[in-house]
Amino acid sequence: MARDEGATVRRVRQRAPLSLLVLGSIGALVFVLPLIGLLSRTPWARLPELLASDIVVDALRLSLITSFAAAVISVLLGVPLAWMLSRVEFPGRHFVRSVVTLPMVLPPVVGGAALLFALGRRGLIGQPIDEATGFILPFSTWGVVLANVFVAMPFLVVTVEGALSSVDQRYEHAAASLGASRLTVFRRVTLPMIGPSLRAGALLAWARALGEFGATITFAGNLQGRTQTLPLAVFVALGSDRDTAIAISLVLVAISLVILVALRDRWWRT
Repeated sequence: MARDEGATVRRVRQRAPLSLLVLGSIGALVFVLPLIGLLSRTPWARLPELLASDIVVDALRLSLITSFAAAVISVLLGVPLAWMLSRVEFPGRHFVRSVVTLPMVLPPVVGGAALLFALGRRGLIGQPIDEATGFILPFSTWGVVLANVFVAMPFLVVTVEGALSSVDQRYEHAAASLGASRLTVFRRVTLPMIGPSLRAGALLAWARALGEFGATITFAGNLQGRTQTLPLAVFVALGSDRDTAIAISLVLVAISLVILVALRDRWWRT
């Protein structure tokens, strides 16, 4: 029986419409050709020298620091937010969910402008903070972190909320009936059950923060060693040193591929 089913599956696969195969192949080329173009222009002989330059080292260091900081903050704030959206009924919950996920579809430059109007030196909240403490977020490393959190945390919230909505709550109820407090239930029962989704969401948030460009350059500027991350360094290098831009792009592509391989079991199975 199993052998007959396998033969049937093979026959179905062999009868795939030619038009779908052609269109699918063209669709794949949309993604493959840019990568081939990048690899074909890579100055392999000078690659170690380019990657050791000050602009690349500074941008890589800053990117790693700010993206990891953004991922940690996203976990600390995003997990409770996802739990609240999943488990707590309150007026306007659907509106709050829409606002939380808005940065996923909002143009990053618009997000950066919104941050500037709210937290800039003359912003709604930024001006009182500046007058009281002298602390200015825009054009600072913390501004980069904040911009990264703004665009990256929704990915974690969506992933974790989906896991919380699908988890079997009977285990949580059983723990509560045995006298565990709500916080203990969350820490000892809920978090372990959503562990794979939490790790995937944190990794997605980190990857999104690492590749952020629009909100960062709008809110934090493009200052080498202070706010210039890897994507911003690519932007600058394209106009002055194309080989350096290609080298940095290759680093980002490599990191992205590693992330996709790490998440392959979470997104698809073959």
